[in-house]
Amino acid sequence: MMSRRTLILCCLAVCCLVGVASAQSKNPNVLFIAIDDLNDWIGCMGGHPQAQTPNLDRLSKQGLLFTNAYCAAPACNPSRCALLNGIRPHESGVYLNSQPWRPVLPNSVTLPQHFIAHGYDVRGGGKLFHGKFEDRASWHEWFDSGPNPQLSAEEKKNPHSRAGGIVWGNLHDTPESDMMDYRLASWAVDYLQQKHDKPFFLAVGFKRPHMPWQAPGKYYDKFPIESIVLPDVPSDDLDDVPTAGKAMAKPQGDHARINETDNWRYAVQGYLATINFMDGQLGRVLDALEKSPDRDNTIICLWSDHGWHLGEKQHWRKFALWEEATKAPLMFVVPGLTKPNTTCDTPVDFMNIYPTLSDLCGLPIGDHLSGTTLRPLLADVKAEWNRPAMTTHGRGNHAVRQGSWRYIRYADGSEELYDHSNDPNEWTNLSGDAFKDIRRNLAKFLPALSEEAPNAPQENGK
Repeated sequence: MMSRRTLILCCLAVCCLVGVASAQSKNPNVLFIAIDDLNDWIGCMGGHPQAQTPNLDRLSKQGLLFTNAYCAAPACNPSRCALLNGIRPHESGVYLNSQPWRPVLPNSVTLPQHFIAHGYDVRGGGKLFHGKFEDRASWHEWFDSGPNPQLSAEEKKNPHSRAGGIVWGNLHDTPESDMMDYRLASWAVDYLQQKHDKPFFLAVGFKRPHMPWQAPGKYYDKFPIESIVLPDVPSDDLDDVPTAGKAMAKPQGDHARINETDNWRYAVQGYLATINFMDGQLGRVLDALEKSPDRDNTIICLWSDHGWHLGEKQHWRKFALWEEATKAPLMFVVPGLTKPNTTCDTPVDFMNIYPTLSDLCGLPIGDHLSGTTLRPLLADVKAEWNRPAMTTHGRGNHAVRQGSWRYIRYADGSEELYDHSNDPNEWTNLSGDAFKDIRRNLAKFLPALSEEAPNAPQENGK
């Protein structure tokens, strides 16, 4: 028979366990949504007049939209590595899409691993880390959303379905359910409908609008080709750009091929169509959360790994340091903190996401992290913020944004400076002597070449 002392100890142990479970249940959940290659061509950011993104716009109205948020690197692997490890490219040496990141950061605790270590149920699916460098150890469960369908043989022959390496195409009668992002959304919906005994960190990585810009026909039908609006690109857009910038733009590559084949409108149509398709899948996930009992205790963080050029600066893809490649959507919905339908124009970068989510969920913030919590701006968009936003593309090439100024310095020392209060399209490089004090002040935020990560690859890569 159990002694009174033993009974008391058992009761105390049970109370402690109940207390821990109760405390855990009060921790906020996190719905962590990543989107691949999405620039500011969404309704709430006004990047393209024909964008149809009702669900992205709806989410922005539920919380806070950062209108000037910048990636750590304008390429998938270094951007995602930096964000999910909290370490900038110039500190890790991870600059290239082809570069495995885990051997470089063998002991790094990724953002999802940080949540695992503090009692969260952590699930991930779709594209979160880059391609073959997905880190399975970062998830309790990983959902592989599988491949997308291919264009028909007839459509592949269509001269308006590609221009060199820029590829798109109408999938016509292909069911939505055949698309990987549809399957991913279904997986996320199923998880959100379940009962959760522990707080969760659910990461949903949508692949579209990454190329190829292929989607079922009904999404293409929303954007008639004869009415497509092209970006405004002056013919002399590169005239005041230094040689290092022109080398990144490669105007004789993708842009020349697009113009030779008269495919600019078709490419823009494909990009808009796949954004709209992805937006629909996002809507399914948001609907599931709204119907969930976890709705009022779930933080939503949505981001894209970088932007995308569609002809601006006579450049296509990312892989550059201008606004189109480096700025991307960033939204937060934080119950009890963010106010509905608010925007913050203060420039920030994605290095702040790891420490911000840690802070909001009561987790420790490691000293090794490159960023800091965005809590002050989430609570008050006018709060003082003295940290500029910085982007790196290859060793020694950096851009920094503070206030209305964007400054670019290349590894060879050449520079660009743009005043967004008067020149939001970055058409006029102000790197002359008249603005040397501004350049000098912004350059103070950039790492010196001597501080670059040792043994890091020297070349820029795709």
